Amino acid sequence: MIQRYPKMLGALALVALIPSIYLFIYLSSIWDPAARAVALPVGLVNEDIGLVYRTSEINLGSQLVDELKKRQEFNFIQTPQQEQAKQWVQSGKLAFALIIPSDFSANAVPGLEDGQGRLLVYTSAGNNFESSVLAAQFAKELGEDVNRTLNERRWALVLNSSPGAQRSLARLRQALEQVQAGATELARGSAQAESSSKTLKLGAQHLQEGVAQLTEGTRQLGAGVRAIEAGLPSVDEVRGLRLGAEALAAGHQELSKGLQDLKQGSQKLNQSVGAFKLEADRNPFTPTPITDALSQIFTGTSQLDEGLLRALDGQEKLSQGAGTLHSKIRALAFGVRDLRANLRLMSSKLPEDEQLEKLRGGAVELQDGTEKMNQGLHRLNDGTQELSAGVALILKELPNSVDAIEGSAQGLAHSVKPVLEIDAPVANYGSGFAPNIIAIAMWLGAGISVFLIHVRVLPAFAKRFHPVAQMLGKLSVPAMVVLLQASVLLCVARGVLGISIQHLALTWMMFVIASLTFMFIVFALSRALGDAGKAVAMLLLALQVSASGGVMPVELSGSLYSLISPWLPMTWVIKGLKACMFDAFEGDWLTPAAITLGWCVLFAGLASLAKRWRYEHHLRMRQVIEL
Repeated sequence: MIQRYPKMLGALALVALIPSIYLFIYLSSIWDPAARAVALPVGLVNEDIGLVYRTSEINLGSQLVDELKKRQEFNFIQTPQQEQAKQWVQSGKLAFALIIPSDFSANAVPGLEDGQGRLLVYTSAGNNFESSVLAAQFAKELGEDVNRTLNERRWALVLNSSPGAQRSLARLRQALEQVQAGATELARGSAQAESSSKTLKLGAQHLQEGVAQLTEGTRQLGAGVRAIEAGLPSVDEVRGLRLGAEALAAGHQELSKGLQDLKQGSQKLNQSVGAFKLEADRNPFTPTPITDALSQIFTGTSQLDEGLLRALDGQEKLSQGAGTLHSKIRALAFGVRDLRANLRLMSSKLPEDEQLEKLRGGAVELQDGTEKMNQGLHRLNDGTQELSAGVALILKELPNSVDAIEGSAQGLAHSVKPVLEIDAPVANYGSGFAPNIIAIAMWLGAGISVFLIHVRVLPAFAKRFHPVAQMLGKLSVPAMVVLLQASVLLCVARGVLGISIQHLALTWMMFVIASLTFMFIVFALSRALGDAGKAVAMLLLALQVSASGGVMPVELSGSLYSLISPWLPMTWVIKGLKACMFDAFEGDWLTPAAITLGWCVLFAGLASLAKRWRYEHHLRMRQVIEL
């Protein structure tokens, strides 16, 4: 089949791409409407003249306009008069408009009543139901934002203006009086502290001088102690002296014993010599020399005995002196030992030169610190005097009472109430979207009615007719079908769905014009492109649904759709239906009807000038749809 008909391959490729193209066209128009909200035209009218409130000039309208422009939520278009803004909303130039009345600030700021400050949000549900939904949401959020801003400002006034603030003012005055008394006491105390700091400064100076003398004396004392310790005899020398004294005492004791023995011997010798001398004296025969010698010996021994007695007495005294010397030297030795230990301990307890320098440096820093403290207390004294004078000035200038804030609790909480005014009202969500869905249904109906016939085949007897007559004859059956479709659509919309229609006859007329126009468009595409024209008709339907503002305002679909929207037949059909059904677009049905008729005439002419007809015998012609 593809080999016999190569064009079939292109047709298959086109059919494969149709769902993707349809998906792209439709989803790209609703991809991110919030990001394109800045393109939605919204009117902004500020007639607020402001007011003077508590000596302050306030114009909430100007502040609100500046805030909205700064936020850039929509494409705000400022207009000087509200009538002009309403007319632009009715004609479809604006999605909706915010109108700030002249007495907005005068009613909103005092908050005398709940919702007394009115903001008018004007929209047309008949023009575009989604725009009216956006307007309602905008009005709600705007009221919350303005009331929140006003409440924040009022709370600042409440602290100074409410009856509770009167009590707070009295407590504030009482507290300031206490602060003043405290400041006076602080000034007195700071003066005393400054005087005491001067005494402390002088004492620190004296302390620094005394520390300098102490460190120098301690350094000299340490040097003297170390010199005394160095001048003491060594331990061995002291031990030798003590041992020598002990040996001397022991030797004297031994000497005393020897002298005692020697004295006893001399006594015995003297007795023996005396006895021998006596016998010699008695013996006449003893020679005289012997007798003389014995006398001399006896005299010598007597002298020896006396000498030994005297030596023994001297030795006794000498022994006692040696014992006393021994005990004194012993005490001296142990005293030198203890003196050395105490000197060593004293030397270890004395601070080092480095520590003495730190002590001297600390005394200098203490003196500097007391000097700075004295300067700080002097400044503190000056500051406390200024504080006392400032508190006294505040008490003098502080009012005894304040005026109570105006308004009621409800009025202060919700002083601003946006009012949504809807032109060309629509009963419900379904009714608002009915013109868009009806236009789509009529396009589908027109396409199906054209698909019922062979768009390029005529019976042979029609060959002699004029091309226009040929076209009209070919479309006679589809035309009757679309007229029947239009009548049934109107009955379903009015009778079954219960949609409120303002102008029934005009609505039926618009149904008929739209159905015939769509039929000629589909027929012209099919005549020119064959079966591919049917696919193009379906894609054109997706493009028109996206660009006609059927789902949402066309400004939210992107700049491309906004650009081509006025050049699509369905855009004008939907406007005409809304004008006839809801009195939308200022009730101007004639302009969209005329433009739609223009499209109808254009495509009717194109259809009559399309490719030549294929003529067949009427008996050989078959129906397109087999049942």
